Order: sequence, then C-alpha cells, then structure tokens
Amino acid sequence: MEKAPGGSPVGVDDPYEHVGRCDHLTDEGKCRWAVDHGHHDPEFANERSAEEFQCPVAGDTDEEGLTGPWEWKDCPHFRCQNRERECERCGLEARRMAHTDERPLLEEHHLSYSEGSDEGDGDPTHEITVFLCRWCHAKVHNSWARVTDDVNPDPEAVAEQEGRKSRELDELGFQSAAERFDGDGE
Repeated sequence: MEKAPGGSPVGVDDPYEHVGRCDHLTDEGKCRWAVDHGHHDPEFANERSAEEFQCPVAGDTDEEGLTGPWEWKDCPHFRCQNRERECERCGLEARRMAHTDERPLLEEHHLSYSEGSDEGDGDPTHEITVFLCRWCHAKVHNSWARVTDDVNPDPEAVAEQEGRKSRELDELGFQSAAERFDGDGE
C-alpha cells in the first residue's frame, strides 16, 4: 500500500485506479497544461504543439475512452483532484457552513506522494487527491482501512452533518415581521 511521508498508509495500492481524468485535459482532448504552462517545460510543450496539443493519454476524441499510447502515469504534468463533494469511502456529503470557522466535514486526501523518498522530500510524482470525511481520513491514516472499503458513515459524522443541515434550514426559514419585532414599532 502507498505511504504518506510520515509512513502512515494512504489506503490504496495504486493511486491511478482512482483517476477519472487529468485536470489539464479539455473536453476536446487537448492538454491545457502545455498551452498555459508550457514555458516551464518547453520540450513537452513543443511535442504537444506538434500534435496540435492533443493529450497523449486521451488519444482520438472520436473514439470511446482513453485511446492514446500513454497511461496517466507516463505524463510528467498529470494532476487529478477529485471535485466530488462527498467522502470517497463512506459517501458522507459535504455541508459547508458559511461565515463560520467550523472544521469542514470533508478533507482532501492525497493518494500519491514524493517519488524516490519515504520522507516526502522529493518532487511529487503526480498530485492525485480525493475527498474523505474527517472520520474516514483518520481511519485510513491510523490503521489499515482502505479508501475502497464499503462502509457507512461514522455515527458521529452523521450527527455533525445533520446538525449543520438543521442550522442551514433554520437560516432559510421564514420569520414574519411580527415575530422579528416585538410589536412596539421597533
């Protein structure tokens, strides 16, 4: 199993199994990184430019799925950050409370770390992240729990989520002027 820089498990054997698509891939199958940031890696950008910026993993956009000659791990600029707002492990949905300093229910969980070093002091191979609720995040890092475990949300997590949902509904509730003001014209 992959390890975090501190030596705790990240809950997966192969981070690339949890990748949907690269964050730099456009709907047309082009590599946005080569266009926007190519000056950081001119050789890569020139290769992509010669192929009209076509992603070497996506391949032909007329075909179903990824048809290119590369895998995600072959691309030097690959990045995949999960955008789903629910826990990848237990399915707990995020409930964000505006204008508070409350700790979020979901936390970003990195599936890949530095290359060639157990200490995490090298350059990251690729940034691959998913969202885990705080409770699943702790279980994955503090035990042998896996991201792919089929589990229900922790009861404490559900209670926290429902408390936030109740406060959110209270904020949206209707209160008449008579209820807001005590009737003496103020």
